[in-house]
Amino acid sequence: MREDSKTRNGTKSINLTRRRLIQGAGATAVTVGALPLLSKTAAAHFPTELDIDVQPGNEENFVDLAKHESVEVVVYPSQFLNSDGRTETFDPVERPVRYRLGSWTALDGGNGARPLNDGETVETSSGHGDQENEKSLSLEFPVAELGLEGDEEAVWLYWERDKSGEHGYSGVSKVRVYGNAVSDQDLVERLIEVLGDTNEST
Repeated sequence: MREDSKTRNGTKSINLTRRRLIQGAGATAVTVGALPLLSKTAAAHFPTELDIDVQPGNEENFVDLAKHESVEVVVYPSQFLNSDGRTETFDPVERPVRYRLGSWTALDGGNGARPLNDGETVETSSGHGDQENEKSLSLEFPVAELGLEGDEEAVWLYWERDKSGEHGYSGVSKVRVYGNAVSDQDLVERLIEVLGDTNEST
């Protein structure tokens, strides 16, 4: 749950009542639960270091493939040890907007949704005590390009370090996906086939 308001400089302020603090792939696995294993390429080239929230303000993080045209993702600043053993801070407001969102199979295949624009800077806080606000990045992604089929339990966000798109960081968030239009269409077509076969046999 969240409340949005505008600050004096026009930056949107988001007051989140829950925050996920992700500190590397180990904590991510605990947070998200059982997920399909990533390929060696994805695990090596896109270590899970990003702190993200899909559909912020929605506790179920649900995505309706039939009704939602876009999905919002907030990328929070995160700090972690990089491959050189040094502390690195990922500031999404300062980094180039090179993101892909979708199922892990879609992203691993080079696909997924690109953001609709460069995003919006938002001020976020955990809502606990006197913690200071921080600047995060809110992005919108087209649902039709996510590569979701209705049975996923999580979506992944890749940030690409350079234009080659071969290296970077990733984040993951639990989701509930509804409205599998593709499967519904397949069901209708199958029903028509069955009815046709029945009519021919009588």
